[in-house]
Amino acid sequence: MPAADIMIAMHFAAALRSRQALIGYWVTSDSPAIAERLASVGYDYICLDVQHGLLDYPGVLHGLTAVAAAGAAGIVRVPPGDPAWIGRALDAGARGVIVPLVSIAGQAAAAVAACRYPPAGQRSYGPVRSALTIGPAPRAADDQVACIVMIETSEGLRNAAAICAVPGVDAVYVGPSDLSIALGADDPVAGWARPEFARALGDIRSAAQAAGIGCGMHCNDGDAGARFLADGFTFVSISSDLTHIQAAGREHLARARAGRGPGAA
Repeated sequence: MPAADIMIAMHFAAALRSRQALIGYWVTSDSPAIAERLASVGYDYICLDVQHGLLDYPGVLHGLTAVAAAGAAGIVRVPPGDPAWIGRALDAGARGVIVPLVSIAGQAAAAVAACRYPPAGQRSYGPVRSALTIGPAPRAADDQVACIVMIETSEGLRNAAAICAVPGVDAVYVGPSDLSIALGADDPVAGWARPEFARALGDIRSAAQAAGIGCGMHCNDGDAGARFLADGFTFVSISSDLTHIQAAGREHLARARAGRGPGAA
């Protein structure tokens, strides 16, 4: 991995706060080997998904270790409203956490408090692995880990400006499927094409820009990632490992079946 990419991995929070364009990948499987392979491709960060993924704490620990070995920043989407999981992810060496289902400023402030040591927050001291990868000093750790909160509910959309203005929130992240459902779509993916969804994205992006923080988007593929970066989002995450494994397997199966010819069993 190029030296510049390694520097981003080591200083992920600073890059996020300065609104550098960052591209990440989403991992839902409990497989350090997959996480390491994806990190080695050159993504700026790999997000391990605990909320909807298949990982428990050992999976997160092993995944973060594998991602760091490959030179990317490892971050974790934690379960909603769980300060204990935030602390465990950071103790395991995560360079940041994504906190889902944040609908009011108070929830964003609670997420920040769980990410920072006193007096800035309420994180308990026990940096099991992060003492080696980030350092044991509380003030330095506060500076080097990112607090990212998700706006994906109708209430969160209404409170986007207040959420973005909470001190210590480094970035907001759009959960497009949940936001689409919240806006009334029956199909959470087809709903991304609705005009009200586009307006919601614009409102969230504008709120983040006004607050001077990063704004991220989850994308189905690299083409969508490029569009959202061009539209003013500062970081994007691409699809997920299981989604792409299934898609690749389906494509290669169809190609192989084509070689059997018509009428083949």
